[in-house]
Amino acid sequence: MYQTARRLFMALSLVLATVFGADLGAVSSAQAQAPFFTSAPRYASIVMDAGNGEVLYQRNADSPRYPASISKIMTLYLTFEALASGRIRPNDIIVVSPHAASMAPSKLGLRPGETITVDDAMHAVAVHSANDMAVALAEKIGGSEARFATLMTLRAQELGMTGTHYVNASGLPDPRQISTARDIATLSRAVMRDYPQYYHYFSIRSFDYHGLVMNNHNGMLGRTPGVDGLKTGYIGASGFNLAASAVRDNRRLIVVVLGGSSSAARDAHVADLFDAGFSVLGHRAIGQNITVADNLKEPAPIGQVVRPPTEQGSGEQAGVQIVLTDATPAHHLVSRDVPEELGPPRVDRGGPPAQTPDRPMTRAERRQAAREAKLAKAEKPRAKAREQEDAAYAVQIGAYKHKGEAHDALASLQQRYSEKLGAADHDVQSAGHGYYRARFSGLSAAEAKRACNALHAHHQTCVVVTPEG
Repeated sequence: MYQTARRLFMALSLVLATVFGADLGAVSSAQAQAPFFTSAPRYASIVMDAGNGEVLYQRNADSPRYPASISKIMTLYLTFEALASGRIRPNDIIVVSPHAASMAPSKLGLRPGETITVDDAMHAVAVHSANDMAVALAEKIGGSEARFATLMTLRAQELGMTGTHYVNASGLPDPRQISTARDIATLSRAVMRDYPQYYHYFSIRSFDYHGLVMNNHNGMLGRTPGVDGLKTGYIGASGFNLAASAVRDNRRLIVVVLGGSSSAARDAHVADLFDAGFSVLGHRAIGQNITVADNLKEPAPIGQVVRPPTEQGSGEQAGVQIVLTDATPAHHLVSRDVPEELGPPRVDRGGPPAQTPDRPMTRAERRQAAREAKLAKAEKPRAKAREQEDAAYAVQIGAYKHKGEAHDALASLQQRYSEKLGAADHDVQSAGHGYYRARFSGLSAAEAKRACNALHAHHQTCVVVTPEG
């Protein structure tokens, strides 16, 4: 009788999760047809190459968003860490606390005092997005959910997720729990890199717990070519979120989309981003340089800043507008200002009047020539100083946690945009707090502006740095 009642309760929690829960998998036909507006206020996205961390596309990628149940990727990351270090084992028993049992759906529905293994709890979190089991794991590892959330935030900072803050293990609504599309992609990549032996938890399509079968909320598993993880998320304030990864032709991409209008529209957009991203990689393999944006039909985002090219004849198509979005990570930049060319134009002072065989120079002309020669001699050091200053501009592309990453980013962009960057020097400097600035240096003001405009046009973060900067 008790087992029957418990199964009825668990089944009811599944129904409630579908209607009201943290990961809505089913939507009405009207919702399924709703357009996915990339200009929606909550929208953010990123496409990242999992192999080298290169960002192929980004839109609002550093704007703060509510991650919802995507937060559970970090919950599982810390669980994988505890397993790998031997602090816990898959068959260890968790006793469900009253606090864990009190969580809202989605949930497994165990009562206070009931037990579950670590392995089953991880399955419930990865597949069913069970909030009660996320808290149970947090308490098992951290002693309390609050302490575990602190550990989540600390680990996020160590991974370079500077726009992320956690206050709970589940992703249930809390205005203090924020992240960004870039940070979520960074975390997803870290899971694959650091704990590949446990990544399969995100690929499980269904989970049978004592006769109750739960399907994964990630409907792209088994439907979209190559998709093998990671995690969905939904609360009212966030819209429909998804962090997904796929492998095609031995290349892996990570796509994060936040703020979808429905799960169906979100999944369709993620599929489009995968297709566009893998198309870019395919074209690169045969020497063609295209971008994800080239393959997408999308409206311009709200709040964009559109600037016409500042110079014509620079190698860019005349009249093409350069779009700068809030995808530029504020914490990566020294300054958002792109300065105008500074300093007065060089003055061509000319030389003495030409002396022709027909007419010798007059005394006044000889005095003028002497003055010009003296002035030219005095001008040489100043001209040399101006020349050195003119080559003292730089283009900063970001700040990185590891020095090697900064060098790799510079090398990658130098290869892709060699026409604009020319023979610019690679300049990696300490930015403090464990970060390294990556800059192309030795550019004139005009060269720096042209290079940064070209990078912005391809959605690449950059900022012109003046000699004083």
